[in-house]
Amino acid sequence: MDLQLSLKTLRYIVETADCGSVTEAARRLQVSQPSVSSALAQAERDLGVQIFVRHHARGMTLSVPGRRLVDEARPLLVHAAAFSKTARALGDPLSGQIVVGSFPTLAMRYMPRIIDGFARAFPKIEISLIEGDHHEILSALQDGGMEIAIGYDYALPPELHAHELAALPPHALLMPDHPLAGEKAVWLGDLAEDPFILLDLPHSRDYFAGLFAACGVEPNIAFRSRSPELVRGLVGNGRGFSLSNVLPAVPIAYDGSRIATIPLRDDLPPVRIMLLHLPGSGMRPAVAAFAGHLRAEFAGGGTSG
Repeated sequence: MDLQLSLKTLRYIVETADCGSVTEAARRLQVSQPSVSSALAQAERDLGVQIFVRHHARGMTLSVPGRRLVDEARPLLVHAAAFSKTARALGDPLSGQIVVGSFPTLAMRYMPRIIDGFARAFPKIEISLIEGDHHEILSALQDGGMEIAIGYDYALPPELHAHELAALPPHALLMPDHPLAGEKAVWLGDLAEDPFILLDLPHSRDYFAGLFAACGVEPNIAFRSRSPELVRGLVGNGRGFSLSNVLPAVPIAYDGSRIATIPLRDDLPPVRIMLLHLPGSGMRPAVAAFAGHLRAEFAGGGTSG
């Protein structure tokens, strides 16, 4: 026998179990009492079991199989309600969830402010943020795992659309008592003999190597790390200098040590922050709203500054 109980019938059963009364369940469900009674009786006939034990003038209680049925029905009804909410959100152009990707250094510097501003402007849109290295972000965009991302202009595949949000020049990170920390700008060659602390991430390491090569000097690499905050902490504790394009809002490392950030005099290429997504007209309105918010934030200088 192909037995199917409707979600409405399950809702009637669970509500009656919670209320202990068909009359009260019907009131809460805003349906007629005969509708609930008929649905419960039909369910018991279809299942071939007694779901409720009727007590004269004392309402109803669940039988043993009824208890098991209600226990199984509760999570099903919760899931059905969540599914219904998601389905309704798909029809609302400015609600629901969007999946956003970001390179970690960009996420920690810019995303808190971006997400907060976007949530205030579009409170019905939920952002799911995924951090990943450059390859992970590009792969997720191409595979549909994320809809939009901010990353760098490194080796971008032609099937992705890229819009420049900001160009960030390199700066030297020095401890405050470094002999050059008081300068308005420094030449990279003047730091060549100092221990260099490398942010050792894919593409980032190649970019920094290219800066040294452009100046005709070799870096004296003393330490490598994939963590931007560890790099800054090592600089702040006097273990060497580093280079960075994404500058924190305050000159303090995670461990509390202080850092001097000095522009470079050399004419060196910046890194470019890019808004990345698949081209075409398939961008959902909620995603398009986030793209517009990103452009406005960086164009206004509040975030990129």
